[in-house]
Amino acid sequence: MTSQAAQILEEMNDRSREVFRRVVEGYLASGDPVGSRSLTRTMSEKVSAATIRNVMQDLEYLGLLGSPHISAGRVPTQMGLRMFVDGLLEVSNLDDTDRAKIDQTLGSNSVDVGNVLDRIGSALSGVTQGASLVLAPKHEAPIKHVEFVSLGHDRALVVLVFADGHVENRLFNPPPGQTPSSMREAANFLNALVEGRTLTDMQTVIRREIEARKQQIDALSREMVESGLAVWAGEDDTNDRLIVRGRSNLLGGDGNEEDLERIRSLFDDLERKQDIANFLELTEEGEGVRIFIGSENKLFSLSGSSLVVSPYMNADRKIVGAVGVIGPTRLNYGRIVPIVDYTAQLVGKLISDRS
Repeated sequence: MTSQAAQILEEMNDRSREVFRRVVEGYLASGDPVGSRSLTRTMSEKVSAATIRNVMQDLEYLGLLGSPHISAGRVPTQMGLRMFVDGLLEVSNLDDTDRAKIDQTLGSNSVDVGNVLDRIGSALSGVTQGASLVLAPKHEAPIKHVEFVSLGHDRALVVLVFADGHVENRLFNPPPGQTPSSMREAANFLNALVEGRTLTDMQTVIRREIEARKQQIDALSREMVESGLAVWAGEDDTNDRLIVRGRSNLLGGDGNEEDLERIRSLFDDLERKQDIANFLELTEEGEGVRIFIGSENKLFSLSGSSLVVSPYMNADRKIVGAVGVIGPTRLNYGRIVPIVDYTAQLVGKLISDRS
């Protein structure tokens, strides 16, 4: 939940919070706008419909409720749903019937993990009445070759060729400002490192390279500042700039010119390696348990759908895939969340047992 939404929720009085919660719960249950008159019958305190309408208008002003048409009923906005999910959602226990239906998918002795995952996806759809999403385990074999292909200013494709002959294509959003040329440089650098290494191994190597460059820059910069040839401008780590006090001061010899060029080269090298580290993180991105509502997920923003997704892990406690449910924004989140969470745990155990 954003800090603004958290502040709004904290500043609500009990009546406003209850009206908001009951409107959202009513909408999630029926899909219809909730009116003030219906709330008078369910509120914990006896209040008039006029009072509830005033509270609804305040909530609408805050951006939490909206009026879909002329009727007096209200529905939650995307911001309202997000605040409800993060701050007021009560997650129920997994129903025994739902658990049994999901458990039945493991009844087969099939050794094909793909077939088992297909059955789990079908069971998840049947139980939740939504579209299921099952991402197969990530391939963890050593990589033989990496290639980045630009598909536009904000889309790119990474082609991973593994040492066992497996090939994967993954779409991702590159860091801002990247060009086809910079992507080729990144791929060339990574291909010089890949032999015998997985994606995770390469991330570790790049982080070590970045730390080594930072230490070299710190040492050289400190020498120049102490000698009076340069000065730091900026107070925080992200905006520090090393300003040389006049190039003429470097013409006296003693290797000062070489030191400056070395610092410039180290800064350039550090920037390239940080970009490469970003590429690797995006390539292997794995989120924790998340709920995406409407436009929070670009893939479903136009359809007004929600995604409830949970990662699963292998025996080494590494995230290797994910399972989820896609449905309308008025999903029964309190019921769906434990179903998705349990299914992810089940798949993780399956992957661990088969590996």
